[in-house]
Amino acid sequence: MSVRVVLASDRLGASFVDALDDHGAEVILVVTADAPADAAADAVTGRAAAELLGALAAADVLAVDAGRDALTPQLVAVCDRFGVRIVAICDGAADRRLAEMFGVATCAPDDVCAAVVHAVAPAPTGPARGRIIAVWGPAGAPGRTTLAIEIAAELARDGRRVALADADTHAPSIAMLTGLADEGPGFAAACRAAERGTLSAAELERIALPLGDVAVLAGINRPGRWPELSAARVGGALEQCRTWVEDLIVDVAAPLERDEEIVSDIEGPRRNAATLAVLAAADVVVAVVSADPVGVARFVRAYPDLRAAAGAAPIRVLVNKTRSSTLGIDARSQVRRTLERYVGVAACWFVPWDPKAADAAVLQAQPVGRVAPRSSLSGAVRRFVGEAIEPPPARAAGTRPSRASGADAPSPGSGARARTRRALRGAA
Repeated sequence: MSVRVVLASDRLGASFVDALDDHGAEVILVVTADAPADAAADAVTGRAAAELLGALAAADVLAVDAGRDALTPQLVAVCDRFGVRIVAICDGAADRRLAEMFGVATCAPDDVCAAVVHAVAPAPTGPARGRIIAVWGPAGAPGRTTLAIEIAAELARDGRRVALADADTHAPSIAMLTGLADEGPGFAAACRAAERGTLSAAELERIALPLGDVAVLAGINRPGRWPELSAARVGGALEQCRTWVEDLIVDVAAPLERDEEIVSDIEGPRRNAATLAVLAAADVVVAVVSADPVGVARFVRAYPDLRAAAGAAPIRVLVNKTRSSTLGIDARSQVRRTLERYVGVAACWFVPWDPKAADAAVLQAQPVGRVAPRSSLSGAVRRFVGEAIEPPPARAAGTRPSRASGADAPSPGSGARARTRRALRGAA
């Protein structure tokens, strides 16, 4: 079956259609570079825009010139909704940086044919690999650590093998919030073992600490130990964790700056290397926003750097501490409109301000879902996990159950049904 392509380029004209056809690609529409962006932004009205969007919906790949007028957040959102891969045709470093900010594939004008075919090539099959779910938020305590703990606990409720790792090199706090010791082995020990080539699933099981059904790799106990979490070590540890658990939730620090240009030692360690390595390896990124003017503004300013660091990984935006006292009437609509206008985020989820449940969890050093399962905070996280994280099917019979329950694996679909029932009870 040929690859269906929409070609939007001022650099490559209709004569390039024959070259794509020779590579097994069927060009269903040729338009100017900025036409898809205009149609996505509703700047074009009438039959032409409708036909262009219809062609996009039927295409597999959109090959478009990389430029600020042609490659826009609205166009990327439309292609994501249609399931269309984007190949950005880059004519220089500036075009490539713009495309990388949106996490789309890039190619030179001479390599468009190969890039289009490669964009929809089936991935090689192999053994099942666990997911890396990174939880990030801008500076200012938006609640990313609390939500990382809640997401891990919620995923573990359906019988999956789940681990929680603290890769924050600025203010690690998972151990303190869960009452676990941080003096012994943890994520730093896993990183050192990965560098030596001795890290295995059995070793991860040994150094992890139990938090109910969740295995926890505590963070560094002093921020000054951040050089232990280098990019190579973190990447190696994450790859090994994929063979250990089905879902690894990783809490990372807020700063995203790459400081290679402001230090003299090019080969030296980087304070933010752990965060950037986790985001680059993540299958899903949960971006936490604090629902107040300062928190939203910080998120908007940091979002382009987050999008560039996460690459093609989907970003699920979770607005935390939602309340009308800081934003006025209809706080959710205000946040939603702001995010859609300034960063092109059309879908987001909300967690209400619930200090009573959060304080009870801190007091007992347990997840909120365990201390106050009927709280509004717990119910909102439950809905977010069911809708945005899209957990994989339950484990087949005969595989090892979770470390605390000892029960048989649930039947396919039972986890989703159980989560729905719990969400309804929580909402009641």
